[in-house]
Amino acid sequence: MELVDQKTKRIMEGCKERAYDAGLRFGDETLEYIVTNRDLIELTPKYMIPTLYDYWVHDVECLKEKGRYELYPNNPYETVINTRPAISFYNDNNPDWMNVMIFYHVLGHIDFFRCNQYFRNTWDFDFTGQALSDKRTIAKLRSEKGRWVDYVIEFSRSIDNLVGYHSELSRIDNSGVSSATPLDYYFDIFLQSVKKIPMTEYIKEVERYNACVRQDSTIAEQVFFSDVHKKYPEFSSLYEKANISRNERNLDIMQYVLRHSENLNRGKNQWMKSVIELVRKTSLFFQPQIRTKIMNEGWASYWHEKLFLSDDRILGHEVDFARLHAGIASMPRVGLNPYALGIRIFQYIEELADKGKLSQDFQRISSIRERERYDKAEGKGIEKIFDVRNNMCDYLFIDTFVDQDFVTKHDLFVAGKRLNSNKMVYEYYVKSRNAGDYCKMLQDSLYHPPFITVDPERNANNTLYLYHHFEGKPLVAEFISNVMLGLEFLWDGPVQLETSEVERGESRSDGRNLRKGEDGNSRELNWQRVLYTMKNRNLSRKILT
Repeated sequence: MELVDQKTKRIMEGCKERAYDAGLRFGDETLEYIVTNRDLIELTPKYMIPTLYDYWVHDVECLKEKGRYELYPNNPYETVINTRPAISFYNDNNPDWMNVMIFYHVLGHIDFFRCNQYFRNTWDFDFTGQALSDKRTIAKLRSEKGRWVDYVIEFSRSIDNLVGYHSELSRIDNSGVSSATPLDYYFDIFLQSVKKIPMTEYIKEVERYNACVRQDSTIAEQVFFSDVHKKYPEFSSLYEKANISRNERNLDIMQYVLRHSENLNRGKNQWMKSVIELVRKTSLFFQPQIRTKIMNEGWASYWHEKLFLSDDRILGHEVDFARLHAGIASMPRVGLNPYALGIRIFQYIEELADKGKLSQDFQRISSIRERERYDKAEGKGIEKIFDVRNNMCDYLFIDTFVDQDFVTKHDLFVAGKRLNSNKMVYEYYVKSRNAGDYCKMLQDSLYHPPFITVDPERNANNTLYLYHHFEGKPLVAEFISNVMLGLEFLWDGPVQLETSEVERGESRSDGRNLRKGEDGNSRELNWQRVLYTMKNRNLSRKILT
């Protein structure tokens, strides 16, 4: 692995100038390395961070990719890391014209990392430096604690998909508000739920606060609460308790275990907390990339196409580019290509905004011909796609813009699979061309971990009680035992999990709330709440009434 030569670096600096003029934003400094095919293959399964801590799963993935490469040699083009400065890796087989195209793609990624709100927990975080420090910490602990370090990593990684990613975003939000303000608590909770005062008195308090604001808005709250403290001396303590309780409710499972496990807080086990926190921090760093895969790849593909075609340095390589780009952005008939879907949605948004089709007037039109002819020539396409890039994740991106017009325009459909009993082979068929069905298929393919929280009110006798907020999909039964076994070790006490499962005797093969009856008709599944208990490394299951 080595830095790109000066000739290639000059080419890339020219790409930066053109990309910056087009509106993309990225750091002034970037690092580019030339690596071999095998190096890229090893980087990819290791989460693309060369300094990430060593763990056996990473090595298994590397071996798997090497084996696949021996059977099916391929030419991976690039890898880019969301660090400060951004680091990207390029195949040593790439010609100059290809590096121009690929670097435009990389700049699209870096711009997305820097501007998308779902990445704001990474904006002020040097992950490569932190990962190197974590790697050294793990190596040092392994020399002292041996295999126990890997046990803790294993148990922590089994629940690292349950980290409170959205709570973390809320905590670092630009508003800086992580808890209810005294004013909100006073009017929304204290007066209504605690004191339960009559509506007439409540209105009087609102008027009293408004009078303070009219008199002097800079000290309105100070003056208002001086009388509140005289009338309700218990207000301050109740407010503090309410915020502590609210913060406790916002803790994810890993945070709760770190804070409340007597086992981890013993002096001899403090080292385990640093390992768990390390795993949690790493998971949080990669959460936005998992949740914006389609948008991120679509945005980068959109800009590598737009900027490359306007770059005079590609003269003579138009056919080469067309062949390479078609392989990247081709839409499969069955399956999902995030590059292809993402770039088409961004192009669709640009077209809608340019023609003024994002208005309510357009949505009211039902005639297909009128919808096709509609064009207000507003020219706000570029402005709109930059706004979408800033504020959406894959779920919102798909839910907002994958409509019937988009599905019809690109001839998209939901494919079904059935067994041909005559030929004894499976065959695919067009199951639906409805936008709602297609959108549902895309959303089902997105990353969506289960929503599981700790219920402190049921944590009796040192029991960790986990509550699964059921959203229509059951937990994977084969993982429950091992995950709860690891949690029991970390918690050093019984662990209970309340979840929903289909009544025994019913099957769920398609992921939906329906099953086939004996008459061949679909029937709704019957769900029941069950309670799993892991105690002394033995798992038991009980049906809740």
